[in-house]
Amino acid sequence: MLELKNLCKSYGRHIALSNLSLTIPDGALYGLVGPNGAGKTTAIKLISGIMLPDRGEILFDNVNLVKEERSAKETVGYVPDVLGIYDDMTVFEYMVFFASTYGLTGYIARKKIEILLEQVGMTDKKDFYLNELSRGMQQKLCVARALIHDPALIIMDEPASGLDPRARYELKELLQELNSGGKTVLLSSHILSEVSEICTDIGIIEGGKIIISGSVEEILDKVEGANPIKIKVLNNKNSALEILKNNKKVRILSVDNGYFMVYFDGRKLDEAKLLEDLVRNNVLVSEFIREPGSLESFFIKVTNHSNESVIFSNEY
Repeated sequence: MLELKNLCKSYGRHIALSNLSLTIPDGALYGLVGPNGAGKTTAIKLISGIMLPDRGEILFDNVNLVKEERSAKETVGYVPDVLGIYDDMTVFEYMVFFASTYGLTGYIARKKIEILLEQVGMTDKKDFYLNELSRGMQQKLCVARALIHDPALIIMDEPASGLDPRARYELKELLQELNSGGKTVLLSSHILSEVSEICTDIGIIEGGKIIISGSVEEILDKVEGANPIKIKVLNNKNSALEILKNNKKVRILSVDNGYFMVYFDGRKLDEAKLLEDLVRNNVLVSEFIREPGSLESFFIKVTNHSNESVIFSNEY
């Protein structure tokens, strides 16, 4: 289990992380999500041991990665957002070089490299120079490099950045294969939909703090729940208004360009029952749709819409 306890990091006057605490269970494929500048890369670099925190602890299976540098290097495999590629090396030479930094040489190193290149689908590329590889191939090579010492924790900073759809799919398959093999994987991204397709768990970070953390299903439910149901009625608007106001799961009710905008805390079944109530009371409903969830909507209060007129609120 990876535990971050009250991590703090500042760059001069800029506070990047402020008492950041997070627990990631063993075997999770965890996505750290947030807008640019939220503190994702700083957190990744601290966990990877590239930088030291100003304060706080980083524990993996109860080993303090801040104080025990050797254990940290053995535990963590790091894939940065900017790839360290040496153009005059072949793929095999690149892997041999990094194997040697972990004390792996000779037959043991060659065998390990062959296994890793096969795992990432690059056996046929071992004699290619690095500058001949596509961005996707370079990314997979860096994953293979990060696995050379068989770490228990794999950390990737914006791994899908700049990849085409095919390369993204292949990266997703590779990460899920590593995860199913028992590796704990932590990756960062500023795109919620990207990590929701890959990860088992998600944490949302903003302003150097974790806002929410949990399974993909839990997070997407809450993000989607921050958005309104748009309802368009063709008649009996007063009846519709009363039905909506009297529903205990309606948190805020507003009007925007002829639509009822209903901020609703219920689940899908509750939404269906709300629609059923409207129809049963002879309200003709032409549109009834929950706005799709997005990361941005999660950070914006639901009443901050200049075109809306709030006519009812259950918030206190």
